[in-house]
Amino acid sequence: MFKQAVLIAALSAAIAGPQSAGAAQDYPSRPVTMVVPFAAGGPTDIVARSLAEAMRKPLGQTVVVENLGGAGGTLGTGRVARAAGDGYTLLLMHIGFSTAPALYRKLQYDPIKDFEPVGLAVDVPMTMIARHDFPASSFGEFLSYVRAHKKTLSMANAGIGSASHLCGLLFLSAIDTDVQTIPYKGTAPAMNDMLGKQVDFMCDQTTNTSGQIKADKVKAYAVTAMTRIASLPQLPTMDEAGLKGFEVGIWHGLWAPKGTPKPVIDKLVNAMQAALNDPAFKQRMSDLGAQVEPSGRATPQALDAHVKSEIQKWGPLIRKAGIYAD
Repeated sequence: MFKQAVLIAALSAAIAGPQSAGAAQDYPSRPVTMVVPFAAGGPTDIVARSLAEAMRKPLGQTVVVENLGGAGGTLGTGRVARAAGDGYTLLLMHIGFSTAPALYRKLQYDPIKDFEPVGLAVDVPMTMIARHDFPASSFGEFLSYVRAHKKTLSMANAGIGSASHLCGLLFLSAIDTDVQTIPYKGTAPAMNDMLGKQVDFMCDQTTNTSGQIKADKVKAYAVTAMTRIASLPQLPTMDEAGLKGFEVGIWHGLWAPKGTPKPVIDKLVNAMQAALNDPAFKQRMSDLGAQVEPSGRATPQALDAHVKSEIQKWGPLIRKAGIYAD
């Protein structure tokens, strides 16, 4: 009986092997879904839709963006973790991928064990913005005003674990000040209340704030990169404006579910690298203040190493702040 079971298992593996190889060779034979674990219209969604369009030609198939927001991005991320490892369901996620283990006590997936990394895509700096009638005129005045009026000011963010939340957390820690923080269910409603002057200030990605800044609908003070960005050259860096060493970049990466065959991952890597070198994609990202990652960073090895280092970086900070999401 034992020998018969071993023989059946061996035959099954022999049959499945060529079929799996054939499936990888034919990949993709139908549209690919790229899950964005946030609402449509937000900064991560903007990156995803631009990347999906740029990957269409090198993949030879349409890449459909599916928004599945909720629980700080963990809902959509968990959906991809449970998806079939066939290359037809991908995840475009940002820095929150590496902060979730410290933020959520009952995370339904393991960011290292449940995914196959494809590569880093873009890095997006943040901007410190305030309602249009905020009293301060410069970043130095902004710092002084926040410290002096901390009991009456409110800082918006797109929810616990969001990029704006993480930037705000670092900012308040850097200036050793606490203000009322107001979490929203996404960047869009937070920005709407900012435009409506119902909240005072917010730190958010250039992909979401550039349009409002250029339209003079909000007051902008500084960027979180270490060098000024071409799309918003009038804004100083926080470092040069007085908050020495302050830097926050919201990186975005692409993943597939665990078990996705290596030949499929290789095709995705090649398609993503081609997309990152597409002139239209690079221009779109430049207009939004985002930095496209070089090919050497758009690899599974680079993304895997980066995620592990980011988990080590953010975990202690989040635990020290005592911030948890159920």
